[in-house]
Amino acid sequence: MAKFIVPKEIFHGLGSLENLKEVKGKKAVIVIGGSSVKKNGSLEKTQAYLSEVNIESAVFEGVEADPSIETVLRGAEFFKQEQPDVVIGLGGCSAIDAAKAMWVFYEYPDATLEEIAKPFAVKPLRNKAIFVAVPSTSGTGTEVTGLSVITDREKGTKYPIVSHELTPDVAIIDGELCKSMPVNVTANTGLDALSHGVEAYVSNIADRYNDALAKDAIALVFKNLETAVKEPENADVRQAMHDASCMGGMAFTNVWLGIVHAMSHQVGGTFGVAHGCANAILMPNVVRFNSKGTDKYEDLAALFGKTTAEDFAVEIETLRSSVGNPASFREAGVDEKTWNEKLDTMVENALNDPCTLFNPIKPDAADIKAIYEACFEGVPVTAALV
Repeated sequence: MAKFIVPKEIFHGLGSLENLKEVKGKKAVIVIGGSSVKKNGSLEKTQAYLSEVNIESAVFEGVEADPSIETVLRGAEFFKQEQPDVVIGLGGCSAIDAAKAMWVFYEYPDATLEEIAKPFAVKPLRNKAIFVAVPSTSGTGTEVTGLSVITDREKGTKYPIVSHELTPDVAIIDGELCKSMPVNVTANTGLDALSHGVEAYVSNIADRYNDALAKDAIALVFKNLETAVKEPENADVRQAMHDASCMGGMAFTNVWLGIVHAMSHQVGGTFGVAHGCANAILMPNVVRFNSKGTDKYEDLAALFGKTTAEDFAVEIETLRSSVGNPASFREAGVDEKTWNEKLDTMVENALNDPCTLFNPIKPDAADIKAIYEACFEGVPVTAALV
């Protein structure tokens, strides 16, 4: 048997932010990153809609990219002061992920990051507050997932907190909020959405429900991402990418991810490479590696009238290039000497990452290392590996 878990309510479409007026509560804390949601009017609109239904609001701002445990704990202290019964994550993935983790520590102040980062270790939430997710980037699908990724910078690693308890109660998928995304963010987040669809589709616990969402998400990204990069004001394309992100999120939160993400978490935590960028560098070679254990990449190649996993890997490389993503970690600016020093640690951490559990085939350390080395140089993995 399997479960299919998504938010209780998902409002989607241009202008759907107004559905905030259907939220029930007395006090909301809105968690945001930098100034973008202020500049584009999203924060002002959010507070106005809440005010219309007599929900008071306070704002916690300053969540950084790849949110740190220090920021999360500061946010939890802010929650303690404000005592919200509604938590709203507004903005990019970092703001929403941080808000989820703050929510956990708000309800369980004595918890530790190491404890809650164990798979499915988060205790029941909603004792103090419900969670509303309003994304302004089209990538992670965090608005519908039971996942939050928090960085411990002292240890140089990212901790995925994995639990269906983290699945938001309400998600609002409004493409109007995405028009101000910079080109590089549009590309990075769009490629991240693609990686979610691809990894969910080949997960070792994949099923029909999630396959349908994953496959359509993949098709939407290939159809719309390049246009979204070139025509940022195209509202229909922005909504299509926002929908793709959400659909991919619904798929992977139920069947989880694989070694693209397990490996990307380490590169991001160690070198600060943007998550979607790292995923896109890794994805083609992971397709090549995994193809010896699944024939489902052939289904995805068929979207382009092609037949093999290699065909699909090349399509990813073509899209990656068309939106200006680097083809290698060297090209992404990672120092070779430091890379070599950190490589064995990254391999070990990737093998221990929860996402590795759901990869279609079980890799060993030599496999992970070979993929990393090929992706540093931007070459296909060796024939011996695949």
